[in-house]
Amino acid sequence: MSSNSYFAEKGLKQTIANLNQELKDYYLADKKPWVIGYSGGKDSTVILQLVWNMIMSLKPADRKKNVYVITTDTLVENPEVAKWVEMSHAAMKKSAQENQLPIKPKILLPAMNKRFWVNLLGRGYPAPRRGFRWCTQRLKISPTNDFINKLTEKQEVMLLLGTRRAESLARGNSMKKREDKLKTKLKPHSDIPSTSVYSPIEFWTNDDVWIYLNQFENPWGFSNKMLMNLYQGATQDNECPVVVDTTTPSCGSSRFGCWVCTLVDKDKSLTAMINNDEDKEWMMPLLKFRDHLDFRTKPEERDWNMRDFKRMSGKVSFFKTDDESVKAVPGPYTQETRAYLLKELLTVEKNINKNNDKTKFEIIGRDELREIQRIWVKDKHEVEDLVPSIMQEVYGESEVKPLPASKLLQKKYLGLLKDSSESDELYGLARSLLAVELNKKSSGTRQNHLKEVKKTFEKFIFDNREEAEEHGKNLKDKKDLLQVKIIDDYEGFET
Repeated sequence: MSSNSYFAEKGLKQTIANLNQELKDYYLADKKPWVIGYSGGKDSTVILQLVWNMIMSLKPADRKKNVYVITTDTLVENPEVAKWVEMSHAAMKKSAQENQLPIKPKILLPAMNKRFWVNLLGRGYPAPRRGFRWCTQRLKISPTNDFINKLTEKQEVMLLLGTRRAESLARGNSMKKREDKLKTKLKPHSDIPSTSVYSPIEFWTNDDVWIYLNQFENPWGFSNKMLMNLYQGATQDNECPVVVDTTTPSCGSSRFGCWVCTLVDKDKSLTAMINNDEDKEWMMPLLKFRDHLDFRTKPEERDWNMRDFKRMSGKVSFFKTDDESVKAVPGPYTQETRAYLLKELLTVEKNINKNNDKTKFEIIGRDELREIQRIWVKDKHEVEDLVPSIMQEVYGESEVKPLPASKLLQKKYLGLLKDSSESDELYGLARSLLAVELNKKSSGTRQNHLKEVKKTFEKFIFDNREEAEEHGKNLKDKKDLLQVKIIDDYEGFET
């Protein structure tokens, strides 16, 4: 056992016995429910095992306090890890019921409007990048914080996390600062009121974690040896933590991250899994699609040509480049880009399932497809209603039914309208005005009608990017020029 091991001073068994007593003291001290952030990785598994064994050592009469074991499923997790976590939760529920333990495993999902595909394909958010990291808050932080906030409406809560100083220098420094401010093992959560945070293994090394998992059997009947196999072949050994604030590092460089993550250069864990196990080669198309999303692989080819020159609101913002020319800040993906990416994604899904006889793998939920359809038609006024036709083209049939449309918005009439429009922007304006009128007619009220018409016109002030940028050059009020710089020439903008 190395000298920097947390077990070096008192030995493994005595250290764990002391920690068991500490956990027991905290558990019996009050009525605050506990929440354990469980990702399925090694660190959170250690925390859950320690707590599980402690509760098992209590008299049944003392097992009164609920322990919620929460996992946030982003719905774009590494498929093998997602399957592992799902099976682990099932084993937990079964064991907790059989042993009458107050342990409540729960898998949390992001709200529909915060899901990855709904934002990327529906709203057109560009793939996450350092200048626009929109995914972590929506997919990871919000579901966890919403769950804990509901608990804290009635009482205080203690949150147990498997964060360790040895995981990274930045995380170690962050934990040290918090400890210096408050000399106690319980620290107030920075964002969630009435919540204290406890990190029982913050001083453990990576080796300590694996020593414990090898020496102490998993109490809910899952194999720690299988967990070790899941980690084998990776160049990095950090799991994706349960994220509860924005200081937590991105999951992209970790062992257990989202397969679509474009915040790192390469998904090393998914690549390793595919290379080391032929049974996992079916995930290769996922890796290729992820690389297709990551436009940083070719810095000279920005994704600006795939994005609108207008922002989400329809407003055009300008910035001045190093050579003093004025450019429009790129906005969301265009309709053409979003339709193309959806077709590619569904094609990947179809091909994976065609070559995989074991289980049907759904990359994108059909409920998410329906929400994307709603956003395109209702919010963006893209009345062509492309989702059903794209699915029909890929699969030969569509599980998403076309939305009811006026006769004026049928394909042949929209085609005539587009052919008679001098530009795509003019077609977009005419199409949107038609949609506003027909929506008002079907709703039976003219309330805010002129306001919506005015708002629609404002989204189509410029006929194209060149016209918009020419306008930007002539701005008298330089305050209208954003003081921004391009990060690494391709990742995004920094104000």
